[in-house]
Order: sequence, then structure tokens, then C-alpha cells
Amino acid sequence: MATTDTKVAGSVTTAGLSWARVCKECGQQHEGSDSHLYEYQDEVDDELVCHICLQPLLRPMDTPCGHTYCFQCLSNFLKEQDFCPVDRLRLQLHQCRPSSLLVRNLLDKLTVMCPHSIECQQQMQRCELQPHLHNRCPVFRRLREEAEKRKRPSWNELKGRKGDGESSGDAKHSATQSRNPTKDQPEPGLINPAYEESEDDNTPLRSSLVAEANVVELFRQEPEEELGLRIVGGKDTPLGNIVIQEIVRDSLAARDGRLAPGDHILEVNDVSLASVPHARAISVLRQPSLLRLTVMQEKGFKSRDPRSDLHASPCTTSAPSQASHSPHGNPTSNHNPGTVLQVTLMKSQRTEPLGIKLIRKSEESGVFILDLLSGGLAAKDGKLRNNDKVLAINGHDLRHGTPESAAQIIQASEVRVNFVVMRPAETQEEGGSSREGQHSRAARRAPEPQYFRRRSTYMKDPPGGFSSQEKTVSLKKEPRLSLGITIAGGRDCRSRLPVYITSVQPVGCLHRDGTIKRGDILLSINGVDLTQLTYTEAVSALKTQTAQSQVALRVIQTLSEDPEEDAEAADKNELDAVDDPREDALNWTPLWTRWLGLPSPMHWCRDIVLQKTNNESWGFSIVGGYEESHGQQPFFIKTIVPGTPAHFDGRLKCGDEIVAVNGATTVGMNNSSLIPMLKLQKNKVTLTVVSWPGSLV
Repeated sequence: MATTDTKVAGSVTTAGLSWARVCKECGQQHEGSDSHLYEYQDEVDDELVCHICLQPLLRPMDTPCGHTYCFQCLSNFLKEQDFCPVDRLRLQLHQCRPSSLLVRNLLDKLTVMCPHSIECQQQMQRCELQPHLHNRCPVFRRLREEAEKRKRPSWNELKGRKGDGESSGDAKHSATQSRNPTKDQPEPGLINPAYEESEDDNTPLRSSLVAEANVVELFRQEPEEELGLRIVGGKDTPLGNIVIQEIVRDSLAARDGRLAPGDHILEVNDVSLASVPHARAISVLRQPSLLRLTVMQEKGFKSRDPRSDLHASPCTTSAPSQASHSPHGNPTSNHNPGTVLQVTLMKSQRTEPLGIKLIRKSEESGVFILDLLSGGLAAKDGKLRNNDKVLAINGHDLRHGTPESAAQIIQASEVRVNFVVMRPAETQEEGGSSREGQHSRAARRAPEPQYFRRRSTYMKDPPGGFSSQEKTVSLKKEPRLSLGITIAGGRDCRSRLPVYITSVQPVGCLHRDGTIKRGDILLSINGVDLTQLTYTEAVSALKTQTAQSQVALRVIQTLSEDPEEDAEAADKNELDAVDDPREDALNWTPLWTRWLGLPSPMHWCRDIVLQKTNNESWGFSIVGGYEESHGQQPFFIKTIVPGTPAHFDGRLKCGDEIVAVNGATTVGMNNSSLIPMLKLQKNKVTLTVVSWPGSLV
């Protein structure tokens, strides 16, 4: 079997190392666009070597002509050429496919040495190097600790004083700033007073918001595979930036675990998203194969208290005061998300099990403790409890992680395992037994009252650039002839959406008329109101009225000034006429921007009660309000800061519209009047919000 000598990257001297410059995956210093560097300890078979870089393959890709290359090498080559480097046959990247699992496993098992071999001489399989660096390597740990001690720039400086209209150069500059702290950073409250804290606050002062620019690569095994991201924002919306609203459970992004709701996507495959409309950003994110995302990630507030623990996990840096009682001494309501605790378990040896069973829940993302095995290390320690939500383990964020990823982190750890968990607030009925108290607590924590929605009575205009128009179709038909539409939504679905059309089938009478389009919202049929019905009720009403020979259907269509979005909608409707599998039609949802043009009577809202102790920040920033140049714009949630009441409550999302505060409408307010109102609410505030699901990619 042929073999080849591999080039050794060389041991890294610690003198010239910095946390900002070192790669967080391979531990070497290289440009972000370059391939990772490894110190291989054995000769590698030629079949596992890339023909471009002549190094063992990284993210191997097979071409239709039978050759294999590193993904990064091949993608860089095809930016300049349009042929295979070996046989020069015509080639495009989307024609290539990931190598087999067998090949990837063989590559992952190659033996490498820690790049910081002057102080750390451990050898391991290539796939184990990254966990080693983050959990066991003393050099890597020291670099991280030194970086945490240095002051970092505030979030508002990173994205500029205005979040929209940022150029590509600005986006790259902000990423550079996040790695090069500067002096004399202004308080975040000077730019957005929603973050500002009172001077008489007894809690540690926060000097700045900590944010980092990171690169995350996601690889689709199949071109049509969804990343599992719900996206909001865009140049054509008040949010300006492209923001992750939600991570879909068990999706590619959820399994990867590095992205989180609230992350701002700055670039995709070197294409800046700083000044693009929403529809264009979605089309870029739907590219097949590998996506290289540059994201700005919130890490929470950084304390100015010199006595604060410099080694604390970001999840606990600015947690609410861990009090399970309100400021008046009464037990907190079910809106209190609970207490954040840090627990350290010490293993007698690395392989000792902790005795913890971890699960996921259907109604909430994240990792939860199901049970502590009797006699196990965690049970003997006694600090962890059943139903604790695991926020982080050894500094790894697991707010949207999986039990599998948590187990891998625990297995890779040395003797010390640091948990950050959130424990639900405990309240007990007077005179009730302990078991009855537990039952009543479980009942009070059910999601129905927390996520209660009702028809909105707050009248407001849609954001600038978005509108709607009604359409009516009257037609005569045979009683047995179908309308030929499929629908989704309904006020019983998770987002309480109105009923909308997911496809217009070529066999139906509405397709021949041509007025009704995919994405139209159903208002009524033959005078029967459909706007407040559940999905089942809407289906029943449509079937009943369709049986008549005369049908009058009223719909509403949302419009956008963005020509690309309208063009995309038109293209999709054309595709419907040709090929629209029923399963895809049922799963289809409009873009997030399509909901923004709906009139207020179509909105459903919900009340979210946030509570806090002392005068800490509520933990969210807003955009919108009245401006002379744009007129009246709705208020949107743009940022939710980790470790704050808004984050731990978990119900506010980026892209939510705030229509009222403590029952007072926000219509007519400007930014400078709403923010002081929020700051005046010392311990409790009720936000009435309208929430639309982000665009799925």
C-alpha cells in the first residue's frame, strides 16, 4: 500500500500565541480561510491525501470523475477554475458529494500530537484534538483565561451605533474589533439605555457587553437538507441585521451546537449580509453543500467588580440574583425562570461515571437531568436535582444542546466537571404535602398560561415597505369539484398563525382562475369568517362551503417593496403549477417578512411578564419607533443578552414586535420615550408582543 510522508506543522511556541489568533479547532495559527494544520505522527496512505494540498484530507469531497479533495482546497480552486485539478474535466462544486462515512472515520482516527507540545506532549486521534484543546490542554486554557481578563469592546461598538446599512467592510471591521479590545469603551446604556443600570444598584457594575465574532462551518449531507435555522431581519426591515431567531430541534445546526438564537450572521461564504434584504439573505443561506458562517455571538455582560470570579462561565456572569423570591418577600410567580447554580463534581479518576441520566423534552429545547442514579457521584454530592436544565458543562454552551453532546463533553473531561444548571422556581401550596406541592408546581409550569395568546386589540401600521391587499374570487363550480388548494396554520398551531394557502394545485378550479396564490391568507368563504379558526375548524368550513355550486373566497395578500422577494414568490408559484409534492406543500411556510404586512386585526399577541431583582438590566435591545426619515415603525426585539432575565425567561425572541408595555400601547412612541419607560419598571414588566416564525433555512 502506497504511503506518503506528511508535512509537520511544527510545534507552536507559546511566546507569540494569543487567544484571538489561535485556531479554536486545530490549535495552530493560520488564516481563517486556510485549512487546519495538524502534526501527524504516522505515515498516511496516499488514498487519504488531498491532491491539491498534499495533506491528509479535511472534510473530504468526492468528484463525479472519481477524485477526492479537501473541501476548502476544492472550493478555493473552483473559485478560479471550472475543472477537476487532476483530469481537467468540467466540474462545479455543487456536483461533488461528501466522501463515505468509512473514509471520514479513517481520517478521524489518524494520530496527531497536541500543537503545544513544548508544554503538552499528548497524542490522540485527530477527531479528539478539539475536545482536548478546550478541556485538557494547559496552554489553551491559559490563553483563554488571559483573554477573559482583558477588556473587550461592547456589542454596540461592534455593530456601530446604527445596526442597519452596514457595509461589507464594516462587518469585517467589527469582527476584527471583537478580537482587538480597545480602551475607553462607552457604556452600552449611552447607546441603548435598555441596557443601562442605575447607579444605586447594589449588584456588580457591568462595564460592557461581551461579544465574539466566530466562524461556523455547516455541511449539508444532501443539497436539500435544512440547516434548521429560523431567520429574521434584513436591510428591508427595522432590524437591519440578519439574526437567528430559533434553532430547530434535532436539525443540522442543533446537532452541531455552535449556533444559538440571537446570533447575528455577518457573512456566508465570504458574501456579506450586512446590507442585503431578507429574501436575498435566505437564498444565500439555502446554498447547497458547505456554508461558512461568520457570526457575532453575544456572551453576556462583563462585570466591573474586581472581586468577581474571572473564571466564571459566561452563563453565570450576569445571572439574576439566584433568588427564588420577589423583592417583596413573596414567592415568585410561574413567570420566574428559576435559579442558576454552578456545581462542580470531582471524579476520582477520569473514567468514573457521574451517575446522571440526561434527556430532552418535547416542549422545550436543551438538556435536562432525568434522574440521578443511586450511589452515583452526582447523587452523593447532592447538589444536582432531577429536572435541572443544563446550561453549560465545562464552559460549553448547552442551552440548545443535546444529551449526546453533553455526554461527550463529560466523557472528554478530566477529574473536574463544572455544571451550570437552571433550577425551576419552587413554590408550594399552603397546607399541602410535599408530593402535592410538587404536583401543583408541575401544573403551574405548564406552557399554556405562559404562552397564552389572544387577538390583538392594538392598532398599528406595518413596517415601512410592507403592506397588504384583499382579493375576492367568485366562481361557479360543480359541487363535487375541488378548489384545489392545501392549507396550513390555524390558531391552534404553535405560532397561532392565521390559515394560509400552501399550494394551488393544477387540477383545481382556483388554479385556472389565477387570482389565488401560494402564501395568501384566507379571510372568509361564502361569508364564513376563517381568520380566528383552528386548522381543523378551517378544513371543516372549507369542505362544507365548497360543496355548494357558488363559492366566494376572500383572501389577503401581503406585499413588499423588495422586488427580489416578490420575484421569489412568483417563481415559487410557477413551480407549484409544475411540481408540488403534497408533503412539501404542507410543510411550506411564507418568509418571515410576509407576515409583517398583515393588518393589525389579523395579529395575535401574548403577554410576557419579566421579573428581576435589584436594578439589573432586562437584557434586550430594541429598534424601531417614530423617526422623521422613516415615520412610525413598530418596535422590534433586536438582541437578547445571555445571562439576563429576558434570556432565562426564554419566551422573548429576536424579531418579536412589542405592541404594549404594561398595557400601554407603543404606537406613536419614539425610541427615547419607550426606553425610559422600560427603565422605570424596577422589578416587573409586562410586554405584549406579536411573534411571527422566522424564515426556515
